[in-house]
Amino acid sequence: MASFTEGRHTGEHIVSEANGARSREQGTLAAGDLPAGTVLALNGDGDYVQLAPGASDGTETAKAVLYGAVDASSAAQPCTVHVRACEVQEDALGLPDGITEGQTTTAMNDLIGVGIIPR
Repeated sequence: MASFTEGRHTGEHIVSEANGARSREQGTLAAGDLPAGTVLALNGDGDYVQLAPGASDGTETAKAVLYGAVDASSAAQPCTVHVRACEVQEDALGLPDGITEGQTTTAMNDLIGVGIIPR
């Protein structure tokens, strides 16, 4: 029998968020095929990209969490992101492969700094 691993569902990472849509914003995902819960940074154009902890161009700073899966592998796509006033399950967040413990701590602190609280 074949096995199937189910991916993250839209908003599955949320513990709580502010009323209405205060925790969320619309943005553009510049590249990548990313699942819900991916930790994002902003590139120089103001578009979201997956966090790149080893970078030195701003993409090393966590700024948001992707609300639902988005495939921007062929072209930039609109996305919904959590940017403030919410709690998220830390173990449900998508971090880049190879991220170190220190880089993870920095990313979580960056999220706390914008009002996204990992639990």
